[in-house]
Amino acid sequence: QVQLVESGGGLVQAGGSLRLSCAASGRTSTDYAMGWFRQAPGKEREFVAAISRGGGITMYTPSVKGRFTISRDNAKTTAYLQMNSLKPEDTAVYYCAARRGAVTGMANEYGYWGQGTQVTVSS
Repeated sequence: QVQLVESGGGLVQAGGSLRLSCAASGRTSTDYAMGWFRQAPGKEREFVAAISRGGGITMYTPSVKGRFTISRDNAKTTAYLQMNSLKPEDTAVYYCAARRGAVTGMANEYGYWGQGTQVTVSS
């Protein structure tokens, strides 16, 4: 079992930055690939970024590439999502997820989820 707790969300103006954190706890949490997903009101949950167990492989959805950076600190069993140049369309609840195995952008491949953190970008 892995438990995930997100933090770092908030309200920011367009063009600003936020850093989300996902603290993982539980048995061998460093054996898990980590992903970030988001869900805006009235929309389906969508993939944002993911990182492999060792951190050597990262994936991004095209709309955030060059603006967002995913990373992880395995010593602290924490994953991060640095979000720069934020846009109003980035407004959503952001969820951290974990899975054993290879990194992927498919939400249904992740077995563990956090409770989500709200990110609101004003224009």
